[in-house]
Amino acid sequence: MMVQAQNGIGVETNFVYMIPGDKFMTIKNGHLHLTEKGNIKGPHLTINSFFTSLAADYGPKAIGVILSGLGSDGSDGVKAIKRAGGMVIARNPETTEFDSMPSNAIATGMVDFIVEPEAMPGIIEEYVKREIELAAAAMSDVENMTGLIQLISEQLPLDFSDYKESTILRRIKRRAAYNNFEKLDKYLEYAKGSPREIEALAKDFLISVTAFFRDAEAFGALEKRVIPSIVHSLLPNQEIRIWVAGCATGEEAYSMAIMLSEILGDNVKEREVKIFATDIDTTALAHASKGIYAPSVVSQLTPAHLEKYFVQEASGYKVSAELRKMVIFSRHDLVKNPPYCNMHLISCRNLLIYMTPALQQKIYQMLLFGLKPDGYLFLGSSENPLPILKGLKVVDKKSKIYKKLDTLPSVNFEAFTIPEYVYHKPSNLSPAQPEMIKNPDRTLDGAINETVFSEEQRLIICIDESNKVLKSYGPTSRFLHQKNFTSDLTELMPGPLNIAFKTARNMVSETQRKAQITGIFIQHSQETIKVNLSVSPMIFKGRPNGFLVVQFTEDVQSEELPGTMAFDEKLYLDDYSRFLEQENKDQKEQLAAASEKLFALNENMQSFNEELLSANEEMQSTNEEMQSINEELHTINADYQLKNKELLELNDDLNNYFKSNINGQLFVNSELRLMRFSPGTVRHINLLESDIGRPLSNISTNFRFETIADDITQVLENGYPLTRELQANDGKWYQVMTMPYIRQVGNKRTGAIITFNDITNLKDIQRQLDKKNEILTRINADLDNFVHTASHDLLEPLGNIEASIGLIDHMHVDDPELKPLLAIIRGSVKKFSMLVKEISAVARIEDEAASMELVDLHDIVESILWSLGDKIKQSGAMVKSDLQVSQIHFSKKNLRSILFNLVANGIKYRSENTPVVSIQTLAGSEFTILSVEDNGIGMAENDLTKIFNKYGRGTTDREGQGLGLYLAKKIIDAAGGSIRVESTPGLGSKFTIYFPLTGNLP
Repeated sequence: MMVQAQNGIGVETNFVYMIPGDKFMTIKNGHLHLTEKGNIKGPHLTINSFFTSLAADYGPKAIGVILSGLGSDGSDGVKAIKRAGGMVIARNPETTEFDSMPSNAIATGMVDFIVEPEAMPGIIEEYVKREIELAAAAMSDVENMTGLIQLISEQLPLDFSDYKESTILRRIKRRAAYNNFEKLDKYLEYAKGSPREIEALAKDFLISVTAFFRDAEAFGALEKRVIPSIVHSLLPNQEIRIWVAGCATGEEAYSMAIMLSEILGDNVKEREVKIFATDIDTTALAHASKGIYAPSVVSQLTPAHLEKYFVQEASGYKVSAELRKMVIFSRHDLVKNPPYCNMHLISCRNLLIYMTPALQQKIYQMLLFGLKPDGYLFLGSSENPLPILKGLKVVDKKSKIYKKLDTLPSVNFEAFTIPEYVYHKPSNLSPAQPEMIKNPDRTLDGAINETVFSEEQRLIICIDESNKVLKSYGPTSRFLHQKNFTSDLTELMPGPLNIAFKTARNMVSETQRKAQITGIFIQHSQETIKVNLSVSPMIFKGRPNGFLVVQFTEDVQSEELPGTMAFDEKLYLDDYSRFLEQENKDQKEQLAAASEKLFALNENMQSFNEELLSANEEMQSTNEEMQSINEELHTINADYQLKNKELLELNDDLNNYFKSNINGQLFVNSELRLMRFSPGTVRHINLLESDIGRPLSNISTNFRFETIADDITQVLENGYPLTRELQANDGKWYQVMTMPYIRQVGNKRTGAIITFNDITNLKDIQRQLDKKNEILTRINADLDNFVHTASHDLLEPLGNIEASIGLIDHMHVDDPELKPLLAIIRGSVKKFSMLVKEISAVARIEDEAASMELVDLHDIVESILWSLGDKIKQSGAMVKSDLQVSQIHFSKKNLRSILFNLVANGIKYRSENTPVVSIQTLAGSEFTILSVEDNGIGMAENDLTKIFNKYGRGTTDREGQGLGLYLAKKIIDAAGGSIRVESTPGLGSKFTIYFPLTGNLP
């Protein structure tokens, strides 16, 4: 089921959660969390954010799938999933409409499978099943693991033999499963014949985790307690030296540079800073050297740091030139290479945890050796420098920051191994193929044993053609200097030994034979010792390989050995001087030739430089255009996604509308062919799915479509909908509405929509109502006749009674009690007569309500003023009129009666002040407004609603029956208008009547 993600919702199986267009989505503890995108500039990398959180929450169980899309969103997220040990699948870009996202993901080298969507479920199921099997088996195949590590060591300059077995074995098994190998012995055989697989396996080992200011609390301690101390201890013109070991893609090294720049402030340009950032992963170093990071990576930086030390580009954020100059990236293997020396600070964080304790101890010794006295060591949270803790002082235990004590450790060549050396045989040797030595650690022992098989060994050192020490055996402190570490043998030997060695080395270079010199006196501690020196070409597989074996032996014999030369310092110095002169002459000739070549190369370089500048300008212009196009594509993609979402919602709405529509609907084209019909149509019309596409005239149904066809043609011509009532062959009645089908593109009528509403029940009810209406009309006529007759017949005897009572009043009556009774009879007769007249008036008003005409208000007002002349004169009232609208469409007699009643009430219910009645008309958009306002006694709020009721009166101390306002409201409501009243006790009342305009009449 597909649903839109909501903040805090728990993830369940068999649900697809869509990310809202204006939100970022992350996952934590199995729940989805949404955050606003806000005013973030640049592209919104929604997939990167989600994949990164997925990797952090699920680790090795995370599976990422990249199907389609524009831009590079998802590439950094793919890396995060792979670092966590998860799996990544991408669709083949060649079959994808929008191939940018899968192409960029594949370019990271982290995608496990590139397949079509239909194959992805099977791969995921197989992957999960295999992971479960591997976890359950928990097999330990150390022998095969060792073989694979040996293959990597032979093919690549990488040695993982001292890494933790559990980590290496887990990643080997994952790689084997990826290649469909369940057993490591089979995978080992496969890897032996596939160099690419060896490279891929080594790359899996090198997946690194880093970030800017990772572990902010530890960096905070570094900023407050370490860096200021280093800066304050510097001498004038002294450089700051920092080594970041295992720098990966460079975030930690640049973090150090930012922190130093902040602390140095304006002095950063005056103080030279060198941050040596090293790693064995050349791919990561290449990325670090470029210094370009995605927005999701730099999001951990503060806005101030981002603005100050980075420049935004199309591909992300690039470190500034000033920051880049502070960092030197270099490939360096902690296992093999000697350390960088004289460092103020060394950072080696979360790297040693993957190594065995023995290798950790060796590297800790190296790191300690590389620090200056009072230098600082910065480790990761899981690392503990127990092997060198005696030489350290704890600065911050929680942040793992240590300070080196002022001690001078001795040099031990056995602690280090020089990296692999590739030797190409010089051209003056025999024309055999050059031999490659790829692993001195595992082959030098055999070569040295073969060279000096029968000689008694004291100190034996293997050197290359540049006098660099590759391996040593024996006590170095007996024959060599110990004050500074260097791999150059000539700098380690005392003066006499150095002179003798250089002479012997020259002899070996010329003759390719062993040279021996005896009787060399050197000073060792408080004694002088006599040393014999021999230099031999190293023999490997029967022939020289370019290396030399240097042997130092303490001479305890007084006799010279046959075939050796006694050391005479003066003779050797003379010989060495002649050699230097010849070498100097050769160097000058080579320098002159090199200078000529350099001059020619310089001219070529200038030409190339001009071409590169021109190409660079073109590339910058192209880059700007591509950036603009990329932004447009991102915008278009976002619009398409929103439109696609809207279309899906509209499609769901239409499908649900069709399903819920019980009325029938037909969709026909301009050729009167049936294109579609709603499911509810089959309840009314016997249609089949096979009828779609057929002309209506060829479809046999229980309807006659002849009239409908004419209606469709008329609707297509004029565009106005038509409604008619039709009776089906089964006797049912339908209201058929035909309206045009209009396409938004071009606003063209391309067909019609025919809607069928079953009105059979309405027809039956209408017939019943017609019959009842006829009956009611007859009853009403009879009532009218009765009312007119009764009122006429009743008024005549009432008049006679009233006249008789008047005559009795003039007659002399002896009984005094008779006069009150006569007064009561007279009042009752008057009330009864008035009631009969009002009943007659009601009947007359209802008869006249149907006769509507344009009424001249000036005539009506003059007529009312004439009729109320006596009351106006008697009360001294003033009647004002402001008739902005002089004509109203209404019943003339009823309008006069209503207005008469309102003006008369204004005079009747007057206060102590002189009565003032105002009549006003205004023109509205839908109504004509007539208002009558007085300054009378007014009414309480609870009386405002009951005055329009039958016999409802606000006060009973004035004459009247309470029917006037009731009749007025009834007449106005029947005409489609309304009447409202506003009143304040003691200030008066205002009646407002709204008459509908002629076009708005009911």
